[in-house]
Amino acid sequence: MRTTGLLFCGWLLSTACLAAIDPTLLKPLASEDSESKIAAIAALAQAAPDEALPVLKALADDSLALAGERVVIVDGARVLDAASHTEIKPTPAATETIGINNRVRRELSGALAALRLFSTERAVRWQAAQELTLSADAKMLPLLDKALAVETDPEIRKRLQLAHAQASLGSTEAGVRLAAVRVLGESSDPNVRQMLLPLTEKRGDAWIEPDSAVRAAARTSIRSIEQRLAWADNLGRAFTGLSLGSILLLAALGLAITYGVMGVINMAHGELLMVGAYSAWVMQGVFRAYLPGAIDWYLLAALPVGFLSAALVGILMERIVIRHLYGRPLETLLATWGISLFLMQVARTLFGAQNVEVANPVWMAGGIEVLPNLMLPWNRIIIVGFSIAVLAVMWGILNLSRLGMFVRAVTQNRAMAGCVGVPTGRVDTLAFGLGAGIAGLGGVALSQIANVGPDMGQGYIVDSFMVVVLGGVGQLAGAVWAALGLGVFTKFLEGWTGAVVAKIVVLVFIIIFIQKRPQGLFALKGRFVES
Repeated sequence: MRTTGLLFCGWLLSTACLAAIDPTLLKPLASEDSESKIAAIAALAQAAPDEALPVLKALADDSLALAGERVVIVDGARVLDAASHTEIKPTPAATETIGINNRVRRELSGALAALRLFSTERAVRWQAAQELTLSADAKMLPLLDKALAVETDPEIRKRLQLAHAQASLGSTEAGVRLAAVRVLGESSDPNVRQMLLPLTEKRGDAWIEPDSAVRAAARTSIRSIEQRLAWADNLGRAFTGLSLGSILLLAALGLAITYGVMGVINMAHGELLMVGAYSAWVMQGVFRAYLPGAIDWYLLAALPVGFLSAALVGILMERIVIRHLYGRPLETLLATWGISLFLMQVARTLFGAQNVEVANPVWMAGGIEVLPNLMLPWNRIIIVGFSIAVLAVMWGILNLSRLGMFVRAVTQNRAMAGCVGVPTGRVDTLAFGLGAGIAGLGGVALSQIANVGPDMGQGYIVDSFMVVVLGGVGQLAGAVWAALGLGVFTKFLEGWTGAVVAKIVVLVFIIIFIQKRPQGLFALKGRFVES
């Protein structure tokens, strides 16, 4: 930061395009009194904004000093006269750095932001306008007026108008304050609301804002801002619920196949999510060790690894244990519960009992700022898109492929499908592997927004079963609507009642719904006979 500031100053000085500053404006910067320094900063910024920028940057970087009675800028081995921007020859033998406290530094930061409003680079002006939105005061009004007069970018002008309105709140004229309050009421920034609140309060027996019209306008503006903030909060909950529903969908798609085809209540399905998540962690480690330059692409390599790893575990489960328990749902439930405990212990042995760190790639960092209090993270946006892509592939497999035709036949009538030559045993294995692989993909996606550990799947197994039962056994459309609906509904409930009560309410709702409509949202077409 300091080096950058000095280089910038050096560039400005080397161009010899800056006029000299009146030395009387510079001397108060060296005063021991903070008030004198603050007044000098404001006076210098207003009187000579172009020439003041390198001087104030030097003050912020602790490179402004005194050489006798002269204010100078120390630039490495060179010493520059702060007033004329010329190098001093011979170099002064001793200089004394001009120090500033935190209060002066805050004022200086605001003044520098105001001066950067005149930069030729849009990014610099935008950053300065953002800083001033939270720190502008009445002393900056002249500079803000000048900036508004020359600024043509509509987004920056909007920010500057907010900063100007904030600075105008310190005006001694009630009309100016009233206009500022009305302008601020058009904002959606929670910081603006906090700024207006004191205008509606008392200090002792007296109102902080003496004018009743300004107080009334402040209350109206606060209500307007709160309405927009509430709208943004609801949008945020809906988006968070949509991303949660996307994860539930990836987890439930596998169950929709296995439970629909075989009627198996697989309590180890959550651990298949865990297998996929650990696959992402392993691939991250491989890329860090052998392909550090391509570390941001480890997630793409983790997708096939997660799918194949979970599919292999699922096939082994079906071939070794579940195949021998068809038709005995209670024993299958207990057996798969035991398998889930076994898989968790294997994970603890291989990877440790503590959660492991899976970092987001650079292209998944950050987000889209829709409103000042609403940021849509890229990792969740990408997960929603990924879920849609997996759903499209699953629809294609089940509706356009030979395997999908066999799966649908076994789901509707296992005995009849066997009679016409469908290899039901092989279909069971492939369907179980496919469902497990999709759960593995869900685990890879989940690793980007949640902790990865041996117990991570336990929090999703019950919700996944609720999605399958609510949507209708074996129905992709039902799983989609149930997953997204439960995700959004749950997040809204959590905002009003808390996470625990929300879970209870959702469970009670599903129990009541199933009592009234046992087939779920979408009934299976055709004859279904349990084998």
